[in-house]
Amino acid sequence: MNFKDRVINIVKNVPKGCVTTYGTVALLVGVPRGARLVGGVLHFNTDDAPWHRVINRHGFISTKCLDHPKNLQKALLEQEGIEVSGDFMIDLDRYGWWANEKYLDNSKLEKQQDNQ
Repeated sequence: MNFKDRVINIVKNVPKGCVTTYGTVALLVGVPRGARLVGGVLHFNTDDAPWHRVINRHGFISTKCLDHPKNLQKALLEQEGIEVSGDFMIDLDRYGWWANEKYLDNSKLEKQQDNQ
């Protein structure tokens, strides 16, 4: 499974009503310093994964893209019951999803994808 497919697979597993960070997704797919790469994958694959559930490490909605702006991401998260402040902050202690050990082994990710 390539990097893009692994990113999409992880993001699809972020539960509704939760968020994770670009860095967490990068770590889970085996590229610990690949947070910006994760953002790039999500930018071009908004129909394939719930991109709006991924935010920066500070709990801030950091998109600057005009195709899917901060207000859209905020609205999508609020529809899932996530509280987003007026300055686009989310409480990671309350809404953060950090996966678990099953995602740390990429071979298990590949097997899970093959079974779907």
